[in-house]
Amino acid sequence: MAFPQDISPVNSELTDTVTRSSELDWIETTPGTGYMKILWFSAETGRWAVLFRWKKGHVARRHKHLTAAQAFILSGKLQVRDTIFEAGDFLYETNGMIHDETTALEDTEYLFTCDGPILYFDDDGFTDYLGWEQLQRMQEAAQAQPNS
Repeated sequence: MAFPQDISPVNSELTDTVTRSSELDWIETTPGTGYMKILWFSAETGRWAVLFRWKKGHVARRHKHLTAAQAFILSGKLQVRDTIFEAGDFLYETNGMIHDETTALEDTEYLFTCDGPILYFDDDGFTDYLGWEQLQRMQEAAQAQPNS
């Protein structure tokens, strides 16, 4: 069956992006308790995807989602506000969501995708943020390490 219009790509250089997470090194984000593998980020859209590994007791600082995010728990348990998420659970976090501390109740790995940056803060105000630019800098620093 023929299509009523041409749907072939105009850009002949379009391609899928494949990241083999088994070939990536873990990047330490919090000494001894927090690690990530950067799977993908887009300068054009600001979206990004990472694999987090948190040791039991790891605490993520207070933060606000400046865009929507999704998490899929692969193993372990996370406490987000009053809810405990376990392996197989999916979490959608809306744009504007504020989280107090998020805690790993067990050694936990989860896939996290975000449509833009996350703003971290404390009682004195803004402390930092995480977005595609920071991920690019972290990835470049990790690749520059002698054992990478």
